[in-house]
Amino acid sequence: MIAMWSSKLLEAVRFPALMQQTAALRPLLILGRGALPRALRRLPLISGGRALAAFAVFATLAGSAAWGAAPPAKPSSDDKFHLKPGAKGKLCLDCHADFQETLKQPFVHTPVKAGECSDCHNPHASAHGKLLEDDPDKICAGCHAGIVPEHASSSHPPAAAGNCTGCHDPHASKFKNNLKVGGNDLCFGCHKDLQTAIAANRFKHSPVDKGCLTCHSPHGSEKSVSLLKSDVPGLCVGCHNVTQPSFVARHKGYPVAKANCVSCHDPHGSSAPGILWANVHKPVANGMCSQCHNDPSSPQALAVKKTAPDLCRSCHGDMIGTLLAANRVHWPTLDKKACLNCHNPHASPQKGLLLAPMKELCGSCHKDAVEKQTRSVTKHPPVDEGACTTCHDPHAASTTHLLANGNTLELCGTCHDWQTHSTHPIGEKVVDKRNKNLTMDCLSCHYAHGSAYKHLSPYDTKTDLCVQCHEELKR
Repeated sequence: MIAMWSSKLLEAVRFPALMQQTAALRPLLILGRGALPRALRRLPLISGGRALAAFAVFATLAGSAAWGAAPPAKPSSDDKFHLKPGAKGKLCLDCHADFQETLKQPFVHTPVKAGECSDCHNPHASAHGKLLEDDPDKICAGCHAGIVPEHASSSHPPAAAGNCTGCHDPHASKFKNNLKVGGNDLCFGCHKDLQTAIAANRFKHSPVDKGCLTCHSPHGSEKSVSLLKSDVPGLCVGCHNVTQPSFVARHKGYPVAKANCVSCHDPHGSSAPGILWANVHKPVANGMCSQCHNDPSSPQALAVKKTAPDLCRSCHGDMIGTLLAANRVHWPTLDKKACLNCHNPHASPQKGLLLAPMKELCGSCHKDAVEKQTRSVTKHPPVDEGACTTCHDPHAASTTHLLANGNTLELCGTCHDWQTHSTHPIGEKVVDKRNKNLTMDCLSCHYAHGSAYKHLSPYDTKTDLCVQCHEELKR
């Protein structure tokens, strides 16, 4: 038999055309180990390069036979754990009988409905809670990859952190998409402040009543901030006809289809007509848009007549004059954006038309001060609550650190009756022993923005603090 196929191999090498007919050589594959060398030794006419060619033909056939075979199938969890029939799920119900009630819910997770418990759980042991096969976020991502867009402009923290079960029941639910709670109630579980504000609003925004997902994506948005499905105003004009005469009249004829709607309006509703934010700039409240903007018929209707602070000076001249006369000026008031660094010129949910809550706004530049309070053992209420202007003037002052009062004792005394608990000499006549240029005041022993120790002290114990000046008492 070897001689017969050796002959065929020889012919294939001698006559290259026969190389096309490789099927005729496949029986060589049945030769046992070592058969190829024996076959080649019986081919006396084959020598040199042709012997190598014959070997290559045989190797090619053998390789093609191996590679042509179907790849081994990925083992199912039955194979992985060597489970007997039904052990992936049905057998689980013998012990977890109460789970039968869960399966009666109208919305059942696909693996659960298929009885595939072992797709997510290890039936023997696990390093994860509830015998999960892996971290929960990794298990979910195995089937639900790309839930949060790769290049999202904004993402929902629970989804980004892989906390899928914060909103979804992994087994079954009464609500679509296996949500734990239906409608806006699920969102209000975290956004309680927003729930309270929406309930108190006199003027409702209809999309809010229809559901948060009317405007927001629950996991992440590729197109906009705040999980919005689209950028503003594109999202708004999807419902509001900007060419309708009544709409045009309410906006004083200005082409607001290209404007930022939320610079004036609260998208969640308001107690002010037109769902304006709670605090409205007087020109806007009085419909005097042209006081700051070009005429509505102008090609650049939304452009302002002047830039800040010159535009603001026409109404706030006294305040700007006082600001510029001070020894120390807060730098945001002097750059190109000036007032607009901190204020919204139209309307805001914050007092003073601030762009954000004070703690967030000030913290965008003074991050170190805010973080120090976060780590502080003792909280200083003005800093902790974001009432920065209790101690500082946000525009300018003639004092260091823009303090609202240059006399620290008087400033602190507006909240703290220090004379009732302090017997240490303080005041302008008491010199700080550590620095002859300073006098003793509250900040000599306390850090106003926070400390790692009690009572905002820079040291762990009173002794450690006191001996900084009273070195003779060191032990």
